[in-house]
This record gives sequence, structure tokens and C-alpha cells, in this order.
Amino acid sequence: MVGASVSLYNVSSFAADSGVWGSNWAVLDPKGPVAAAEKHLILTAFGLMLLVVIPVIVMTIAFAWRYRASNKNAKYEPKWDNSHTVEWVVWSVPAVIVLILGTLVWRTSHELSPEKPLVSANKTLEVEVVSMDWKWLFIYPQQGIASVNELVIPANTPVHFKITSDAVMNSFFIPQLGGQIYAMAGMQTNLNLLANEEGVYRGMDAMYNGEGFSAMSFPVKVASNNQFDAWVNQVHSEKTDLNVTQLRALEVPSDHVKPMYFATVTPYLFESVIMKYMGNDASTLKAMASYCSPNRLVNLAQGH
Repeated sequence: MVGASVSLYNVSSFAADSGVWGSNWAVLDPKGPVAAAEKHLILTAFGLMLLVVIPVIVMTIAFAWRYRASNKNAKYEPKWDNSHTVEWVVWSVPAVIVLILGTLVWRTSHELSPEKPLVSANKTLEVEVVSMDWKWLFIYPQQGIASVNELVIPANTPVHFKITSDAVMNSFFIPQLGGQIYAMAGMQTNLNLLANEEGVYRGMDAMYNGEGFSAMSFPVKVASNNQFDAWVNQVHSEKTDLNVTQLRALEVPSDHVKPMYFATVTPYLFESVIMKYMGNDASTLKAMASYCSPNRLVNLAQGH
């Protein structure tokens, strides 16, 4: 096993970032365009709903005070039963707010779709994510390396996460970069994110998955391009390879797993995890065509 010898940040720099790591307001402290847009949507929706909530609270207090038993000047109208003005207000205002919220949700659902590629002058980084009991495996197919319980990405570079599960259903979530996406066995989900500020942020599982759930978090280290390249080179200098045998060892349930690094990765491991829960009949291979190339399909069908 490879210990924590490969480190992008020293202890002091990690401690300096602990305020962000431990923040309970991470969603409201975005470090990327997707998270910033989601924050704006949350605050906009919250503000619109306050247009109803605040008047209701104010009127409740005002009515209770005005019509208290000791106020003899309050006008008493026991036979009052209707007001067209009141009817228009109490129905039209919420209806307009719901219409605005519906329009916002429809528009942002398309604009912030997790599968929508992010526009950038920088080449997209591909990361294959496998959730396990109770750890995260990150495979970098373009660099030919992998890590466990530590994600390192370059700043201002789009990252396309391909996500699956080698255990129960989980939820991949980096609050300061964007929304969560489910990790499910036998299928691939996609998430596109970008970090525009260097630092250490928190990644986590947002869905309860058993005994080790509380320990299933990981640091997300956003580095400069030079730092990221240096980290990749450091990982390449390690002696441990991620092959089928090592993958099987990682599948054994364990928690509080320290970061691990792998200098090479056996081809098709990510797809093999998906296929493990799908089989290799014709319909399954047809479904897998959206995930990988024809050459990969041939290898997977042959059990490689």
C-alpha cells in the first residue's frame, strides 16, 4: 500500500484551509461557476418566497394585537365573509411567485445540467469516480494514474466526472463546486465542474450508506497547472499499480482509509466495475456503447 508520501500541500497549508473544510455554509461559499450559479438560484428563490412569508408573519402578529380582547376600539364584523380585493391578493401574488419560480427552475435545470460540458479555453480533465464501502477511488485515464480518498484537480480547468458505484447507492458531492450526483452500481452518471480558486475543499458522500458513512469524505485539492503536473509526476514515481487484484482488495469494506496512490492503472477498470453489475449479454453491451469505444467493448465482452 502507498501511504501519504505524495502530498500537494503541507500540514500548515492544509490547516490554513480548515476554515473552509469545516464550514457549515459551504454551499453559500462557492469556488466555481456552477456552485456560484446554484447559490444565486437558492438566494433568488429564497427572496421570492420571503415575499409571502414576511407579510404572513407580520399580519399574523398585527391581527393578533389589533383584535386582542382588551382592544375595545377594534371593529367587530361577525357577518363579514368576502372581499374581492383580498381574494385577488392572496391568490395572484402566490401564483405569480410560483410562475417565476417555475420559469427559473426550468431554465436553470438546463443551464446547470450536470451532463452539460463547461465552456473553457482549457482542455477538460477526465476523472473516473468509483464509490466503495467506505472510500472513493479516483482514476485519471488521461494521466494513467489513480488515487483513493484524495482528489487533485487544476484550477480553471473543466473536470468531467464519470461516476459509478462498486457498492450500494451513494451520492458524490463537492458543495463548494456544485451539486451532488448519484453513484449507482451498473451504470454511469456524469458531472461537470470547474474550480476557479486554488485551495482545499471538502468532498463527501451525501447519502447514508451504512456503518462507515461518516468517514466517507475526502479533500479536494485545487492546484495550479504546474502543481497539478508535479503531483501527477510524483504519483508516477510510486511503485504501486492499480490492477484487478488491487481493485478487489479495495472492494473489501473499510473506513477512515488514508490517501493512496497508484502509478499505473490497468485499462478498462472503470468499465469493468460497471459491467460487474450488468453482465455481458447483447443488450448490456449495447447499453455500454454510450460509455466506451468499440475496442473497449470487445475487451469487456471477453472479460478483460
